[in-house]
Amino acid sequence: MSLGLFLPSPTLKVKRNEMATVVAPSPVPAEKKKLHRRAAPDRSQKIRHWVQGAFVVLNGWLGLQFYLWVRFYEHGGTGLYVSRPAGAEGWLPIAGLMNLKYFAMTGHVPQVHPAAMFLFASFLLMSVLLKKAFCSWLCPVGTFSEFLAAVGRRIFGRNMRPWRWADNLLRSLKYILLGLFAAAVAFMSAEALQGFMQTPYGLLADVKMLNFFRDLSLTAVAVLGLLVLLSMLVQNFWCRYLCPYGALMGLVSIFSPVKIRRDAEACIDCGKCAKVCPAALKVDQLVQIRSVECSACLQCVAACPAEDALQFALPARPAATPAQRWYRRSLSPVAVTCVIAYLFFGMVLFARATGHWKTDLPRDVYMQLVPRANQLTHPGM
Repeated sequence: MSLGLFLPSPTLKVKRNEMATVVAPSPVPAEKKKLHRRAAPDRSQKIRHWVQGAFVVLNGWLGLQFYLWVRFYEHGGTGLYVSRPAGAEGWLPIAGLMNLKYFAMTGHVPQVHPAAMFLFASFLLMSVLLKKAFCSWLCPVGTFSEFLAAVGRRIFGRNMRPWRWADNLLRSLKYILLGLFAAAVAFMSAEALQGFMQTPYGLLADVKMLNFFRDLSLTAVAVLGLLVLLSMLVQNFWCRYLCPYGALMGLVSIFSPVKIRRDAEACIDCGKCAKVCPAALKVDQLVQIRSVECSACLQCVAACPAEDALQFALPARPAATPAQRWYRRSLSPVAVTCVIAYLFFGMVLFARATGHWKTDLPRDVYMQLVPRANQLTHPGM
C-alpha cells in the first residue's frame, strides 16, 4: 500500500487565515431564578419604629418622674412630690443581674431594686424567644444609635464598615466587659449580694446614675461626644463593640427557636438582605442565622423582594413548596410586637400583683441619703 494515502500532498496549500482553530466552549450562565414578588408590602420597619418610639416616650416619662422625685428630696421635702417610679430601675442592669442571682440562690425576691430584677428577667426572656429583639425593638440606646447612623448617612453619604479582621477584634470588647461584670457578681455570696444592696450606695444606685448625667465632667462629655461621632460613622458603634448588656442578650439568644431563615428555592440570590444587615452578616449565603450578633431587626426581611424567601421563623415544615414550608411558621412584625408586649407588661403586672415591684423604704431614709448621694462611694473602695 502506498504511503501517499497518509501523507499530505506537496501541492496542497492552506492559507494561514483558513486554518482551523480550537475554541474553548464558553461557560453556560446559570439560569436566573424567576422572581415571585411579595404579595403584601412589608410593614416590619414601620411597626418596629413605632415600638421603639413608644418605649423612648415611656423611658422619657419615667426619667422625668424620677428627676422630680429626686429634686423633692434634694430641696428638703418641699415642692412638687411624685412617687418614685420603679420602672426607672430598668436602667440598672448590674443591680438586676445581682438580684437575679440572689433570687436563684435563695428563692427570695430582694427588697431593694426588685423591679430591676423583673425587668432584667423579661429582657432575657425576650432574647430566649426572639433573638436580641430587646436591642433593636426596645433599647433606647439602640434606637438613638440607629438615629445617629441615619444622620451619618445623610451627612457623609454612607456609613463606614471596618475591615473584617478589625470588626471581629472590636466586637470582642463587649464580651470582655461582660466577663468582667459577670466575674465580679459570680464570686459574691447571697449574703454579700444582699449586704451590697442595703448599703447607702446600693440603695441610691439609681440616684447616682442620674447624677452622673446631670453633672458630667469634661472627660465624660468628651467621651460621649466621641461615641456620638463614631456612631454616625459606623452603624451601631456602641451596640456592636462596647455594650456588655447586648453581649449578654446575644449569648442568651443562642437558645432562641426563632431565627432569620432563608429558603434557597424561593431566594433569587439578589444579595439585598446582606447589604442592609446592620451587623454585616452574610444573610444571603446562609440557610439560618445563628450568629449572636443578629438583633432580629428584620431589616433583611424588609429588603427581600421574593415571596417566602426570607423570614423570621421557626424551623420550616417538610413540604414541597416554600409557601407550604413556612405556613404558620414565620412571625409577622405584629406577632413579634405582641410577644414583646406580653413579656414586658406581663412581668410588670406579675411583680405588682405579688407585691415585689417597688423598693419600700421610709421617707426619712431618702431624706437623709438623696441630698448627699454624690458623697456616697462604692463599698469596695
